[in-house]
Amino acid sequence: MNTYQPMNCDLYDYLEVACMRGYRLDVELKDGTRLEAKALDTRTSAEKEEFLRVETANGQQEIRLDQLLAVTPLDANAQFGRVVFTDAVCTF
Repeated sequence: MNTYQPMNCDLYDYLEVACMRGYRLDVELKDGTRLEAKALDTRTSAEKEEFLRVETANGQQEIRLDQLLAVTPLDANAQFGRVVFTDAVCTF
């Protein structure tokens, strides 16, 4: 896989909310893959790559954050709508 590109900090917050609330998400990946999954948590690897851990009908999987195109909560009372992830990154 290619070199990891960190995501925009503001967009990361949406994933944190989705995980805290356990939202069901329509997940769109940059390669055109689409899946319905429950947001579980995020993690950072020793190599500083960030992942979203989700539960799908086929079990748990991790999605590297720079592979996300968009997520849309499927819960009726979600605190946000569709979020499109850009190539902008966190800067400290």
